[in-house]
Amino acid sequence: MTAEFMLITFTLFLAGMIAVPLASKFGLGSVLGYLIAGIAIGPILQGFGVDIVALQHFTEFGVVMMLFLIGLEMQPQVLWAMRARIFVMGGLQVGLTTAAVMAVAMVFGLAWSIALAIGLIFALSSTAIVTQTLNEKGLMRSDGGQASFSVLLFQDIAVIPMLALIPLLALPELLGAADHGDDHGAGHGDGHAEAALNLNMVEGLSGWMTALVTLVAIAAVIMAGRYLTGPIFRYVAKARLRELFVSTALMLVVGIALLMTMVGLSPALGTFLAGVVMANSEYRHELESDIAPFKGIFLGVFFITVGASIDFGLLSANLPLIVGLTIGLIALKCGVILGVARVFKIESGDKWLFALGLAQAGEFGFVLVSFTVANGVVPSDVADLLLLIVALSMLLTPALFIIYDRVIAPRYSRQQERPADDITSDAKIIIAGHGRFGGIVNRALQAADYDTTVVDYSHEQLEMLRGFGLSVYYGDATRPDLLHAAGIDDAKVLVVAIDGKEQVTELVRHVREHHPHVHIVARAYDRWHVYDLWAVGCRDIIRETYDSSVRATRSVFEALGYERAKATQLVDAFQHFDQTMMLELADKYDIDEPTNPDGAYATLVRENMPIWEKDLKAKISKVRDDT
Repeated sequence: MTAEFMLITFTLFLAGMIAVPLASKFGLGSVLGYLIAGIAIGPILQGFGVDIVALQHFTEFGVVMMLFLIGLEMQPQVLWAMRARIFVMGGLQVGLTTAAVMAVAMVFGLAWSIALAIGLIFALSSTAIVTQTLNEKGLMRSDGGQASFSVLLFQDIAVIPMLALIPLLALPELLGAADHGDDHGAGHGDGHAEAALNLNMVEGLSGWMTALVTLVAIAAVIMAGRYLTGPIFRYVAKARLRELFVSTALMLVVGIALLMTMVGLSPALGTFLAGVVMANSEYRHELESDIAPFKGIFLGVFFITVGASIDFGLLSANLPLIVGLTIGLIALKCGVILGVARVFKIESGDKWLFALGLAQAGEFGFVLVSFTVANGVVPSDVADLLLLIVALSMLLTPALFIIYDRVIAPRYSRQQERPADDITSDAKIIIAGHGRFGGIVNRALQAADYDTTVVDYSHEQLEMLRGFGLSVYYGDATRPDLLHAAGIDDAKVLVVAIDGKEQVTELVRHVREHHPHVHIVARAYDRWHVYDLWAVGCRDIIRETYDSSVRATRSVFEALGYERAKATQLVDAFQHFDQTMMLELADKYDIDEPTNPDGAYATLVRENMPIWEKDLKAKISKVRDDT
């Protein structure tokens, strides 16, 4: 490892460490923080002689990992239910956007082949930025989030025919220039090119043979994910080495991505498919925890390279043109996607989330632009402008999400264009959110012959539930008028199981202030969220993974030789102590300054933590030694 490599790595991580917390503090999100970091250190990287494009291609592996993790969260039946949106909605978006951009490019005087190539490039959106931001904001399960994800999946599929089509658009004069450039490029003409390793399994094959090899590769991924991953990880687990399990998980993702690349498919699409196949695996959660940190690192550096790739010399020389074209592209794609949303009856703020979220060009645009130049389709001077438009549109995407958060979403939270369902239930129990948490609560209550009113904001989720015969209602449970329609005035219990820490806290705050007679059972994301909910008046708070963690602890005690009764007493002692300590801390917590190091909460923790730990050990020891 050279000093230059370590210096570059240190610079990348330092920039992210400084910029991201600042961006998050001002509500700009982590993605914009990374992009700003890249802009700041771009001249430094160029001074080091760093090949930013090559680094960008390497860190795009974060997108591959992200799609694998998303696949692990998605059951195959859910993906099957989305098939119409993926192919019809995605096909409309790509086709209409390509046609619209092509028409505009021809108006600017470009040849139809160049215009078509540009249309294909700009039809794609950024899987990395959109998916990361939707997950951060808890919007992935909304109608707009699900529609965005469906279209992004189709775009990954559409890249395959795009790569096949672009070489057919080559112009003879540009192709000659590209060949001339290759003859004088590094690594050509000296025998090294012929000696290079060729991993393309479909090169030179006929159309039907290529299709057959591709289908065999997909089948291999599905079969391996279904039948081989379990035995492989059980074998690796015998070594009892955490690092070996992590390396095996990474090997699995890299291997699938490599296979997909060798047959000409999108590696992100292949790993997503593998994730879906393994969604029911016993090692699903282990895979998630092992891969998530690497995904975050790769994605962070990728966003930094996007910011660093902006050529400010060329941008300043063509500032009005490039800014105008970028804004024009965003406006055009918004218009197309709003039309698609209308066809698929995506209403309210969801249609704007859908449109603004996918309005940028995507990271694969960098690859396609280089591909068009290499194949003599787009002139290099035009390609340089296209690269700037792609990068600038990605840079503006976090700002579009901020506009959605602060301008559009509040408007539709006050008044939805699409009316919520007419709620005819007069049940005294309201369940807000019917996901993996609220769904279990609802099933148990109905099994005990209690009627419930279930409200969820995802139209697609509710249609699937209705297909199973469940009575559910569409609507945003955070809206006061919908709560009134659901019967909050006469309700006895409200179960809050919606996504988003801030949304949960505000819903609890509103109900406590205006309907104090209602008993609220709220799901908390973590310990800090418990304190937030306590501060706004909720007194029945369920931590998302707390009970399962306690049960796991009891199982560990049993594995160590304790009988079930004794193991239960040990975890009961821990629970009692933990709850007592949290109550004491909750009274000192300030929701407006949760991380203030000089606040009452932090002071109490510093002064009492050694005493609490000693007290906990004494209580556990007493239970353990009591015969």
